[in-house]
Amino acid sequence: MHIPDGFISPPVAVATGVASVAALGIALTRSRDAFGIKHAPILGLTTAFIFAAQMINFPVAGGTSGHLLGGTLAAIILGNPWAGTICIATVLIIQAVLFADGGITALGANIFNMAVVGVWVGWSLTQTLQRLFGGYRSRLPLAAGIAAAVSVVVAAIACAIELAISGTAPLGLVLPAMTGVHILIGIGEGLITGGVLAYLATVRPDLLPGEQRQLQGWVVPVVIVLLISGLLSLVASTWPDGLERVAENLGFINLAEQVRVAVPTPFADYSIEGLGPIGTSIAGIIGSIVCFAVAFGIAQVVKPKNA
Repeated sequence: MHIPDGFISPPVAVATGVASVAALGIALTRSRDAFGIKHAPILGLTTAFIFAAQMINFPVAGGTSGHLLGGTLAAIILGNPWAGTICIATVLIIQAVLFADGGITALGANIFNMAVVGVWVGWSLTQTLQRLFGGYRSRLPLAAGIAAAVSVVVAAIACAIELAISGTAPLGLVLPAMTGVHILIGIGEGLITGGVLAYLATVRPDLLPGEQRQLQGWVVPVVIVLLISGLLSLVASTWPDGLERVAENLGFINLAEQVRVAVPTPFADYSIEGLGPIGTSIAGIIGSIVCFAVAFGIAQVVKPKNA
């Protein structure tokens, strides 16, 4: 659902950019307590994992693919929606700057849709469902899975409204088109989110929030991230994602070619020129390392002085 340059108008880009900057400013302040020295590695690993997982597009109906947005998953693992917002925003910024995934002019809109709307809808709905389920920790994967699926659809609705306000496509066409395809993508998001949380609850509870939370061993989480970014990314679906398919069907896909911001991106399309599949693996691994380093650095900068 990464909006490229050219899909939204300058006023919409500015408005969503201002909203995203404000949200990130608040998030950095409100999540400070979540960034103690024990939690910084978990923020880094979560950010790297979300980046790696987003490289893997999975097929859905009609020759369309989707990928994990990860907002709900990040918020639950970090135990804080503000930290989840920072995590997803970090991924989106690195994707746009280094990999040309999402437009520079549309970065504010992408952060707003996925790091603000997606995270907060997923987090809020998870908390509500948990209460309805009686607060049982064992029901967390189910609650988060349902919430993650819904969050994708709501983020897609926000994107459709931005496209309509921009005059890119009529609301009566783009809203049902975006909603329909992202319901299918949301199912995949829900299954991945629930599956990851079920795995962590069973095998690595130290990676989930708790009274005595502390990362116990880096090796396995790091290996998993590198395997996803370096190997599983090679088998990702090459079909267009939900937004691309809608743009093709409604006839505005060419806007991405007409408006391009000349910013050098060393690993455009998650590749390195001349290296083929190996270039994709290298680019994915580098992206994961950069995501970890940036997120870890943010945690160190904004953590409380007594942490």
